[in-house]
Amino acid sequence: MAEYKTIRFRLNGRPVELAVQPHENLVEALRRGFQMYSVRESCGQGLCGCCTVYVNGKAVSGCLYLAALVDGCDVQTVEGLGTLQQLSPVQEAFIECEGFQCGFCTPGMIMMATQLLQENPNPTDEEIKHYMSGNLCRCAAYPEIIAAVHRAAEKLRASKETDAAADKAATVAG
Repeated sequence: MAEYKTIRFRLNGRPVELAVQPHENLVEALRRGFQMYSVRESCGQGLCGCCTVYVNGKAVSGCLYLAALVDGCDVQTVEGLGTLQQLSPVQEAFIECEGFQCGFCTPGMIMMATQLLQENPNPTDEEIKHYMSGNLCRCAAYPEIIAAVHRAAEKLRASKETDAAADKAATVAG
């Protein structure tokens, strides 16, 4: 029987702890310990992107990442991007543009699209294709996914403009 180690980390902004085995990957730990079923293991080789989560703000393949390594880290899944009452702009855009079919790859796609838009708020089609090339959609919803990333970019730009206008109005009023 393998020895367990208790790790402590922040999951979607809240502190958690979990006993993990040395060989357990992050996908297994998140699903077993926290019922984070959006994190899916498909290829088990870091090739399909279904298991994409953020560790300390950077996308990683959860199937290749040992759970013990997140001790003391911040881990974020697609559940941490928005709430049931207020989805993130990327989540909204995927729904609006029908950027999914079976939905199996969607959480990983949304995680990568979110990171892309943080790094490049106005990507071209080619930049989206290149950035998202590590995420596979077996249903071939790629045109809708690209449209969703563009729509999310529009939403994020509009949100920043609204925030800037509100800040300017507050400065003038205050």
